[in-house]
Amino acid sequence: MRKTAAAALVVLGLWVTAAAPAASPVVAPAALPVVVPASPVVAPAALPVVVPAAAPVETVFIGDSSTANFGIAPTRGPAECLRSAENYPVKVVERLASAGVRLDVRADVSCGGARIRDVWEAQSFSPSGAAGVAPQESAVGPDTGLVVGSLGGNTAGVASILKQCSQRLRGDEGLLMPADPVDASSPPSECAAFFGNGRAGQEWLAARMAAVRQDLGRMFDRIGAQAPNARVVLVGYPRLVPADTARCLAEVPGGSEKPFADIGQDALEFLDAGVQRPLDALMREAAEEAGATYVDLYASTGSTTGCDGARRGIGALLEGSEVRFGDRELPWYVHPNRTGRDLQAAGVAEAIEGLLGT
Repeated sequence: MRKTAAAALVVLGLWVTAAAPAASPVVAPAALPVVVPASPVVAPAALPVVVPAAAPVETVFIGDSSTANFGIAPTRGPAECLRSAENYPVKVVERLASAGVRLDVRADVSCGGARIRDVWEAQSFSPSGAAGVAPQESAVGPDTGLVVGSLGGNTAGVASILKQCSQRLRGDEGLLMPADPVDASSPPSECAAFFGNGRAGQEWLAARMAAVRQDLGRMFDRIGAQAPNARVVLVGYPRLVPADTARCLAEVPGGSEKPFADIGQDALEFLDAGVQRPLDALMREAAEEAGATYVDLYASTGSTTGCDGARRGIGALLEGSEVRFGDRELPWYVHPNRTGRDLQAAGVAEAIEGLLGT
């Protein structure tokens, strides 16, 4: 603040007697202005602008073997779930952290073999139906801000469809795949006709797809009731079969197995056009109806199917995976390999980053 000083000038007059000679007039010198230097104006130091970091979003990962990334070692969690310690949820968190988006992962309850209904029912691994893993929704609560995962394939009966179409899967090589063929009396060579023209196969598949739609609707409702502020991300499945099924006739690089073992080309065409494509569309519709986000991996992985050689993101049906069960190597059973896992993570991370508005 500037202060102004006032200068006071005092003039003294001399009185003289009349007899005294007149004095020369005294002319006072012109008063010089008194300049008081102003105090320097110092601008206050600029304070650093601190933008508070966004709070981490409390997140729960749910899902089946596609979220658990069956086949990628090492595993963690319940032994029955065969959940990889390096599954796509782990990679999603890493990707988002590098972009400044923080997720507080409260739980990853993804589990191999999970159906949609295992979100609200205990998942059983026993023929007797005894409960083995708690319902996945038990990890979700009022503070949950994000729920992410892949569910639908097991409810649609994909494993049973594969066994319906493969003689090898019906034997010892398929013992570790917990499913039965739809109709063991119908030969695998007639698989496409069984589902495409046969009444029994058509009705079975239609009922499965109807169950997917109904159960997804119930799942969204239950998550919404338990976590009203949560955003839900339903993750689709990577594409298994290419448009050109002739590419599936060659053995996988460095191996002796064909990508889909003994499943015929007509059955592979049905698996893509009659099963996976309709399932993808159904999952998208259910997510949109519920106001959830859908990650369409089918559309983005057409060049990395199980039959795309060195680029493939899907492990071959009966090719050994990274995981062993006792002294036995588990087959991939057409699950995402590490390349596929990274493609899953990239698609999911991009969707979450856009959803959270960063």
